[in-house]
Amino acid sequence: MRLTQSMCTIAECAPGGDGPATARPRLVKIAVVGGSGVGKTALVVRFLTRRFIGDYERNAGNLYSRHIQIDGEMLAIQVQDTPGVQIQEHSLDCNEQLNRCIRWADALVIVFSITDYKSFELLSHLYHHVRQLHPGNTVPVVIVANKADLLHIKEVEPQQGLQLANMLGCTFYEVSVSENYHNVFNAFHLLCKEVSKQQITSTPERRRTSLIPRPKSPNMQDLKRRFKQALSAKVRTVTSV
Repeated sequence: MRLTQSMCTIAECAPGGDGPATARPRLVKIAVVGGSGVGKTALVVRFLTRRFIGDYERNAGNLYSRHIQIDGEMLAIQVQDTPGVQIQEHSLDCNEQLNRCIRWADALVIVFSITDYKSFELLSHLYHHVRQLHPGNTVPVVIVANKADLLHIKEVEPQQGLQLANMLGCTFYEVSVSENYHNVFNAFHLLCKEVSKQQITSTPERRRTSLIPRPKSPNMQDLKRRFKQALSAKVRTVTSV
């Protein structure tokens, strides 16, 4: 099965499709974190399938995989959904499973709901927790404000999310997973581009030293053999004289 979409040069392909054989695609690992009930699972499914499903079972931390073509390059994307996080006694309640997911990820999406101020309060705590687990400060992070269509029950103004994202140095997207796919795609698309860019710039030297051996002349052994033969012949000539 092959699904192709015209928006922003993205094509979605199931592994083992009927397309021509290509090199193994670059792997991009993204973790989606945030409070309970903010729409993390809906966000992930919307990105990978373009579909919106309103009701989900309790989040068990599923891993979703897809082969997706972005800007002409085929990427193997793994998106890790995670259970909701809470604050207990002014600190994050992060179990080791969540910490492993964060360490595993090449990039992260931090989600909050404009209808839940507590989920907004989690943002800065989650961001600094991510930076503690990735001390190099190179892992791209995008902040997503979900449920933008529920203005009648909003508790967080869009400007608040934007200001906090700017302060943390993150890109900010306000989305309605139920009504609009475009900004959902843009958030993941940006992370895929950032991760791909980092992988391209950080690995060439390593590849050159670890995968490509130091070249040797194909005639070196033959030259050594001939040199020994020449020495032997010279010794025989001197001896006979």
